[in-house]
Amino acid sequence: MMTQEDYALLASKGISVQQIAEQLACFENGFPYLKLDAAASVQRGILVPQADERKLYLKAWEAYMRTDCCVVKFVPASGAASRMFKDLFEFLSASYREPQTSFEKYFFEHIDRFAFYDELRAACVRLTAKELEVLLEEGNYKAVVSALLDENGLNYGSLPKGLLRFHRYDEGARTAFEEHLVEGALYATGRNGNVNVHFTVSPEHRALFEALLKQKAARYAKRYGVNYRVEFSEQKPATDTLAVDLQNHPFRQEGALLFRPGGHGALIANLNELDADIVFIKNIDNVVPDKLKSDTVEYKQLIAGMLVSLQQQVFAYLQLLDSGKYSHEQVLEILQFLQKRLFCKNPEVKNLEDAELVLYLKEKLNRPMRVCGMVRNVGEPGGGPFFAYNSDGTVSLQILESSQINMNDEEAKELFEHGTHFNPVDLVCAIRDYKGRKFHLPDYVDKATGFISRKSKNGRELKALELPGLWNGAMSNWNTVFVEVPLTTFNPVKTVNDLLREEHQ
Repeated sequence: MMTQEDYALLASKGISVQQIAEQLACFENGFPYLKLDAAASVQRGILVPQADERKLYLKAWEAYMRTDCCVVKFVPASGAASRMFKDLFEFLSASYREPQTSFEKYFFEHIDRFAFYDELRAACVRLTAKELEVLLEEGNYKAVVSALLDENGLNYGSLPKGLLRFHRYDEGARTAFEEHLVEGALYATGRNGNVNVHFTVSPEHRALFEALLKQKAARYAKRYGVNYRVEFSEQKPATDTLAVDLQNHPFRQEGALLFRPGGHGALIANLNELDADIVFIKNIDNVVPDKLKSDTVEYKQLIAGMLVSLQQQVFAYLQLLDSGKYSHEQVLEILQFLQKRLFCKNPEVKNLEDAELVLYLKEKLNRPMRVCGMVRNVGEPGGGPFFAYNSDGTVSLQILESSQINMNDEEAKELFEHGTHFNPVDLVCAIRDYKGRKFHLPDYVDKATGFISRKSKNGRELKALELPGLWNGAMSNWNTVFVEVPLTTFNPVKTVNDLLREEHQ
């Protein structure tokens, strides 16, 4: 039963009653598992360009960047860093005073190697009137952790990862946000010298990001000879999803409906608003110091060169089909391209007449396109590359999370567990069609690929609805190509101690 207050809340968020009905139906019916055909591998579905191919793709990207194209680096940066410090929060609330776990011991043994060390020392003096080293000698380890995490200290427990100092340099420490500015200059500078970077941020931290940009951008612009054009956006209230209780009734708090953020899949709306030709997507925490950036830069340019090369061929084929001046052999050539280069197959096409086949080819070619880097599986969490069946009967490449796979199906479970690669969120996307028009990206979302999770609010259990993930179901109906990239391009920071790994020193 909806109240007037409910209707007012929906209106303020830009959510329709129809959307609420659809979300409630998702809770009632759940989401179907995707049917797998095979795991993608270097034997089938994951490309490994050889030296001569790499040169061609790098040249293709270099040539593309000399055109009037608009390239944007898109960085989801709204997530709080609280999970990075989970072990340290547990230490603060523990009954013991000195480090006991291997994680805690390693943190304190190497505390002077963190890029935020000098800042932390100053915070300790300000808060306790004692040097950090003195606090450790006295066994007051928790005071040091409090100075790092608490609001009156560095507040690292509540800030987003992008604002944390990740790496040390002679001229001072650099945040993850700054590392992305540098990366943008190295592989996404247009011929006019502009570097377009778009960060999605949370409303409460936007001002901090803007202040950091104002403070630092001029230095990097001068150093790399570029002009930064940086934009920020926030997850839209209209992408929030309704929470329900365990009986699938709307969850209410003091009478009001409870909405929750719809997950990173909500960012397809932000991506859709970019006025761009090509978009790089990479997570905020996957950055390395300058001395290790060469692999990252080369492979970003490589996968981008592959994307624009494929796009040029797609555009040429679509223009040929539009002209009507094609032969049966050319139609078969285009079909082979779709199947072998874009990895999209439909066993039913052998029964189609040429006119029907042309319509099918136009539909499948005229879609957004992405090339995704895939790294060898070393036990890190991440979506896996698969051939999966789509609702129209086609089989294509998809990035799938474990929640989309029926783990009670032994064959599907084995495919997932024995996959050789995973997705480190390393994508480059083409979002205009062959006539120069922007694709409307929400049209290519597979709405049946969301998932439901259990949460709690003020001690009450609830169910939350996650929208199809940005690089999973939100891009399900894109043309997709996978390329193996070296593990050196994937260096996420999941815990604070990851910053002590060689890749971040």
